[in-house]
Amino acid sequence: MAFYEQVAADRFESTEYTRGPWDAASQHAGPPAALLGRAVEEAAPPGLRVVRMTYEIARPVPVAPLTVTTSVVRSGRSVTVLSAAVEPFMRCTAVLMRTAPSVAPSIGAPGPSFEGALEQPFFDVPYDIGYHRAMEVRFSSGSFLALGPSTAWFRMRVPLVAGESPSPLVRVLVAADSGNGISNVLDFSRFLFVNADLTVHLARHPDGEWVCLESATSISPDGIGLADTALSDLSGRIGRSAQSLFVAPRKTVVPGG
Repeated sequence: MAFYEQVAADRFESTEYTRGPWDAASQHAGPPAALLGRAVEEAAPPGLRVVRMTYEIARPVPVAPLTVTTSVVRSGRSVTVLSAAVEPFMRCTAVLMRTAPSVAPSIGAPGPSFEGALEQPFFDVPYDIGYHRAMEVRFSSGSFLALGPSTAWFRMRVPLVAGESPSPLVRVLVAADSGNGISNVLDFSRFLFVNADLTVHLARHPDGEWVCLESATSISPDGIGLADTALSDLSGRIGRSAQSLFVAPRKTVVPGG
């Protein structure tokens, strides 16, 4: 069991575990975002670490074979920019910075406590196998079914690519796109709130299997929203993610969708 089976150096077969909760033929954006993060890590020069991933989601990613491409946008001694894509569906730009030991004091912020976090019921999905089964989720506050901000811990039940152990970056990216889902402020049955992008900033390298999302969504009456998420692991705060949301009553055609 895995989100993907690798069939060639740049070719991946998508499994049913990539399916999002809205359409059996389309992927949740978390797995392809993580797949592009994996490609960036493979292409990264030695000594550099990913500090920002910015994704443009042009259209839903199908549950189908995907070809991953990477390229160098800018190469520098301290900062390098790489791009990766599964065209024509999703592309990302990654900023990587050079690291060195003991060049600055360690200054961080505490994250939420994992103690007492509980599994909560998932909203109805018309099929059993999908992203919602591939991830273990425990809530410190809120739930999938309650409106408003939530704090939830995510852990992968299956690897990203069959036969591989997920990297810490992959574990963050496969979860980060869920911020708008756990902090929904509108009735799922009446409104769409689809993210057209995802940006993830990482102040330090994540550690461990669990990734925490503290998410809140705000929406303006003209149909634009923002899901803002603080990211943590069991050792404390690691960064932040944000998603721009297209909001509309259901039955409306989503641009690019």
